Amino acid sequence: MSGTTSQPYAIPRAIGRCAASGRELFPGNPYIAALAERAEDDALDRLDYSVEAWEEGARPPRLFAFWRAVVPAPDAKPKVFIDDDALLALFEQLGEAEDDRRLAFRFVLALILIRKRLLRHEGGRRENGVSCMIVRMRGPQGWKEDAPIFEVVDPQLTQDMIADVTEQLSQALRGEA
Repeated sequence: MSGTTSQPYAIPRAIGRCAASGRELFPGNPYIAALAERAEDDALDRLDYSVEAWEEGARPPRLFAFWRAVVPAPDAKPKVFIDDDALLALFEQLGEAEDDRRLAFRFVLALILIRKRLLRHEGGRRENGVSCMIVRMRGPQGWKEDAPIFEVVDPQLTQDMIADVTEQLSQALRGEA
């Protein structure tokens, strides 16, 4: 683990249209937000899909991650993040990550979930030069000893890198980058 990510998480703003059909995504309708890596430079693009297009199999090449959301009303106050269930699903989805960028993304997401009290830090371990943070997921009825436990690889980010990735992750999830 090098401790750095190869590219920043600079992600364009969502344009309010389905990436597969080009149709407008209307306020109040559910949609799928996807992050995909560009082949030419590995930067991330955010693409939004209607639920219908997604269910029919529309996917961007080099899919990085995705989550469900609802198109906000034009006058709605911007949300800080996607809803808690979608954040937890995104965290679990990235559980098989092996490349530096996904590991950094998942690590920062875990820190956000700990801060939101959806994950609890349970300790850590180090094996073969790799440090892992151990976290427990909060269940619907609160903290239980049989709740799922996850290992999150610590990519050895500096505090400045964590702050930068957190801000860019926040923008990506809101579609404001």
